Amino acid sequence: MAGQAIPDGTREMLVFLGTAGIAVPLFHRLRVSPVLGFLIAGVALGPYGLGWLARAVPAFSLLSIGNARRLDDIAELGVVFLLFMVGLELSFERLSRLRRLVFGFGALQLALSAAVIALPAVALGLAPAAAIVLGLALALSSTAVTVPVLAERRHLNSSAGRTVFSVLLFQDLAVAPLLFTVTALSTPRDAGLGVALLVTLGPAVLALALIVLLGRTILRPLFHVVAATKSTEFFMAACLLVVIGTGAVAVAGGLSMSLGAFLAGLLLAETEFRREIEVTIEPFKGLLLGLFFVSISVGLDLGAIAARPELIAALCLGVVALKALIVYGLARLFRLSRGVSGEVALLLGPSGEFAFVLVAQAAAAGLLPGPVAHVTTVAVTLTMMLIPLLARLGERVGRRPAALPVPAEPPPDDGEARVIIVGYGRVGRLVGEMVALHGLPFIAVDGDARLVRRERDAGAPVYYGDARRHDFLEKCGLGAARGLVVTLNDPRVAEEVVEAARAERADLTVVARARDAEHARRLYDLGATDAVPETIEASLQLSEAALVDMGVAAGHVIASVHEKRDEFRKLLNEKRPDGRERRAIRRPLKRQ
Repeated sequence: MAGQAIPDGTREMLVFLGTAGIAVPLFHRLRVSPVLGFLIAGVALGPYGLGWLARAVPAFSLLSIGNARRLDDIAELGVVFLLFMVGLELSFERLSRLRRLVFGFGALQLALSAAVIALPAVALGLAPAAAIVLGLALALSSTAVTVPVLAERRHLNSSAGRTVFSVLLFQDLAVAPLLFTVTALSTPRDAGLGVALLVTLGPAVLALALIVLLGRTILRPLFHVVAATKSTEFFMAACLLVVIGTGAVAVAGGLSMSLGAFLAGLLLAETEFRREIEVTIEPFKGLLLGLFFVSISVGLDLGAIAARPELIAALCLGVVALKALIVYGLARLFRLSRGVSGEVALLLGPSGEFAFVLVAQAAAAGLLPGPVAHVTTVAVTLTMMLIPLLARLGERVGRRPAALPVPAEPPPDDGEARVIIVGYGRVGRLVGEMVALHGLPFIAVDGDARLVRRERDAGAPVYYGDARRHDFLEKCGLGAARGLVVTLNDPRVAEEVVEAARAERADLTVVARARDAEHARRLYDLGATDAVPETIEASLQLSEAALVDMGVAAGHVIASVHEKRDEFRKLLNEKRPDGRERRAIRRPLKRQ
């Protein structure tokens, strides 16, 4: 209707979408990290960038983000989706193997870093309670920036990546106790500390138990019901419900929303829906995480930096240097190589997003002086903006010849060269059995949720998903796959799968089941290495059985069947009706 007012936050959201669609791709072409691109764009669009110019030229206000708080609630979902995706890549078994790094390395890093930062703060005149809060806040590192940077550089599964993630996971688990610590330090001694501890941590434990219990009993059946509808929209809605719902349960228990989503990802990592969920959530995660980075840098107070540049610089460099030295020493203590230790130290040196929460709560309780809280917030933001640059430096350090993997940690299996079987009905199951018989690992994909459930219960490595999607094939390991076997009964879908796979890898062996000779010709045109028409193959097998049963020598019959099969293959690859040569078979199958 005419005259309706534009909803609050619409202009800020339009500016952000313009940034994501135009500015960040330009940074990408300049080989600048997307994370750094969003951070730089946030500063440029904020009140000290275009917002400052808008005072002289009002037209610039249309291109600036005047009130970043309108985006904060949505932006925080970026970290939530990020931790959910990280959980999908792990499992409770893999997480248990990291317990030494999580609860050993992580706990020592947090305690030592907080103590080393708090001591100079007390020496400079800050009250002991305020110094403890400041030390705890600055001891935390950034999950929201560090993990995407590692993923972008394909370093998340390296020795350094696993170590960094383990420490960050412990820090996320420690957020609730840290918030309680701030509350306890600002509460009078006679207020009943034990009762306060029970009231604060009790709901957190109940929330964790509820997420795990409901996740174990409800999540898999829920996705089976949704997948049976074969509706992309319903599947997406179920994914969003799980991510945001588990996050809300965690918040109700006093935990971070991202920790609840991480647990949901862990629970779904062992199911057949893992890869399809990854593909569904990925666009939301990327866009919302970009919004989170913009919201961080928009709030950067350039005025405070200009007023006290030497103080801000000393605080930033001091925090990063102190934490990096502590982390490096602990990494060597845990028998990590020098190269890996250096990379881990550089990545964990900067502060993180949860520092904002602790500092804000301490300032609101009167525990931390306002000017100190303001300067700390600016310093934390600046150190977070340094992470992409430190990650690049850390990668060079980690490439030193002395770098060794984490002891007792198995190598990641993500790059294993598997055979991918698309369609796991009667034909696909037999192909899987033959592939396994010859010692080749395989992964199977099917769009029938009930079939997938039945086969997974029987121990088969089958996943639910749509293999026509390039991103889904990539999640299944197409880049390292030894071959792709398409056994689908639907000719149109089989053609789309072959076309999608061939577009991703020109050297891949693609063998497809064909309905008849004409369908085989179309599959060859789309790039199939070999297409097997079921009508022709059934006729050849029937002829072989009949001739042998009637007394003809088996060796002669088999040889003639192979000759006839080769004739059909040549016939299917003859010139097309328009006179052009059909696509040649890339890797002919050897016949015995």
